[in-house]
Amino acid sequence: MLYDAYEFQRSMLSSASKMARFGADMLNNSANPFAYLGGGAVVASALEVFAHANATRGKPEFGLDRTEIDGREIAVREEIVLRKDFGQLKRFVRTDAEGVVQAGPKLLIVAPMSGHYATLLRGTVERMLPSADVYITDWRDARQVPASAGRFDLDDYIDYLIAFLETIGANEEDGGLHMLAVCQPSVPCLAAAAVMSADKHPCRPKTLTMMGGPIDTREAPTAVNTLATERPHAWFEQNVIATVPGNYPGAGRKVYPGFLQLAGFMSMNLGNHMVSHWEMYKHLVQGDGESAAASQAFYEEYRSVCDMTAEFYLQTIDVVFQSHALPRGTMMHRGKTIDVGAITDVALLAIEGERDDISGLGQTKAALKLATALPEDKKRYLMADGAGHYGIFNGSRWRTIIAPVVEEFITAHG
Repeated sequence: MLYDAYEFQRSMLSSASKMARFGADMLNNSANPFAYLGGGAVVASALEVFAHANATRGKPEFGLDRTEIDGREIAVREEIVLRKDFGQLKRFVRTDAEGVVQAGPKLLIVAPMSGHYATLLRGTVERMLPSADVYITDWRDARQVPASAGRFDLDDYIDYLIAFLETIGANEEDGGLHMLAVCQPSVPCLAAAAVMSADKHPCRPKTLTMMGGPIDTREAPTAVNTLATERPHAWFEQNVIATVPGNYPGAGRKVYPGFLQLAGFMSMNLGNHMVSHWEMYKHLVQGDGESAAASQAFYEEYRSVCDMTAEFYLQTIDVVFQSHALPRGTMMHRGKTIDVGAITDVALLAIEGERDDISGLGQTKAALKLATALPEDKKRYLMADGAGHYGIFNGSRWRTIIAPVVEEFITAHG
């Protein structure tokens, strides 16, 4: 009933959003005499903010068609390299004016499966394009996956990562194969590196960069960590798991809905989000379309959400946040214990934000301690001063301070 109630509300608000948009456009139309009456701009701005907040959103586009390498403009096109039921491997192919594909270290960016689409990392991809042959995990919205496709849990996630790395290949000549995990996937990425290291897999990455990841949430617990530990596992199963309604391909599948994930994130910083919308409204009233557009662009991405399979979400709550299985050495993959100590030649870079309110300081750095057999010269830690969670992989600090460290690390261990 939860999902059905949401769909009913979404349908109503979608209609209201379209009406508000129509009203705002009418009041802003220079041919409309009412647009010149006092208060017209105020009402139009209020309608525009309401319309934007309640509009129906689908999967955003990356929209990256150009980059610059050594002062030359290089064309970029997206290519699906491997398709699987719950996600696909996407490559950003860089070609010069003669159509020659640009070489470089191969970098698999692993996007979170946490309610947002991979496009949340658009800025991450854009910044790494000049220096690397970039691939990304493009996870599917679970409500779009037919129930006949079966389950998807942490074991499957690790299997997908290994399959993606195998598909990309080692690429020793051009700087090797590397992996970068943003937030939640730091745990399965470190687990995959351990599994592949134990098996001496030829496609194991040269480096693994983990950014704001919950490797050991016992370190500096945040509000997100507290929420996941203060309630028993059964509470999550009974209160946040819903059934996909019949109007989607995944009808009947049990999921953790994206709209609940979004509600949780919005409520964590409700005051900031209210101020942001108030500022957006003021920019529109003042005619500052550029500033208003920046806020709208952020929320366009932020509010585009997707569902996770129930088994993946519940297993993550249990393994990562409640039992701390990876740091305790009890995490399993296909019936075998995962030993981070098996990592001997995958260089590890842990990056944390000073003001990260989702993954606290020390949670990602814990990975370096767990890799007991890895030489110290293959370990590096960066704490980004003043950076919040999203500032680690997006924005000016990412572009000018953090990304250069990642590039240097990849080059040094390629």
